[in-house]
Amino acid sequence: MSDAAPKLTGRVPRERIRALAFARLPAATLDAFAALSDLTGTVSDALDNLGLAGAIAASELAPNLPTARVVGQAVTVRNVERQQSVFRSAGEKINRMGESEAYNLAQRGDVIVIEGLLGMSNMGGQSATLAHREGCAGAIIEGSYRDPDASRTLGFPIWARGVTPITGKWRLETVEVNGRVRIAGVSVDAGDLVVADEAGVVFVPLAQVEAVLAEARRIDSGDAQRKRDIDAGLDIASLNERRYK
Repeated sequence: MSDAAPKLTGRVPRERIRALAFARLPAATLDAFAALSDLTGTVSDALDNLGLAGAIAASELAPNLPTARVVGQAVTVRNVERQQSVFRSAGEKINRMGESEAYNLAQRGDVIVIEGLLGMSNMGGQSATLAHREGCAGAIIEGSYRDPDASRTLGFPIWARGVTPITGKWRLETVEVNGRVRIAGVSVDAGDLVVADEAGVVFVPLAQVEAVLAEARRIDSGDAQRKRDIDAGLDIASLNERRYK
């Protein structure tokens, strides 16, 4: 999101867009998180030590690209089920989904975070293609998506509950962009930090990012030293006596 006001698409009423911009993390901060050896594991441990909740296992939100690692700020979307009959909606050809407005507002490297529904698509192949084209780093979906081959071919990582052939166009309505969403029980605001890899997803509140980074770096340093000691052949009793983190 640049300093200039973006030209909105009109897919979502303006009053449903809670923020056009949010505070930006320095590139050095994002790079420091990306440099952590065990990305989500280390950040999850840091949250534990600081009394914060935000980690979600891959058993809940599975990655479509197991080798992908993502570090970026959240652009949020909240979808709800439409009250109108699916077949009436399909007959009228009125699509009330507006996730494309999130791609329109996103800056390169942002992560799309969608609170949606299971069993119907909150992001299709063309939607993933558009998000990828606009520079989004990936997507986290509390719900399902479809056309999985499209996102895999693009190398566009998605963490979600699963895949579905069923379109959301006639079943879902986007009621909020850049507001608060809940993902697997974790509250996420626009601008919060998202880190994700094969093990799962971790959200870090924007106001806590620097504190979490400092703790994560301390943990990472301790882990690296312990690995060096293991590789050097230090006996297990001595390893257990040392305090690494």
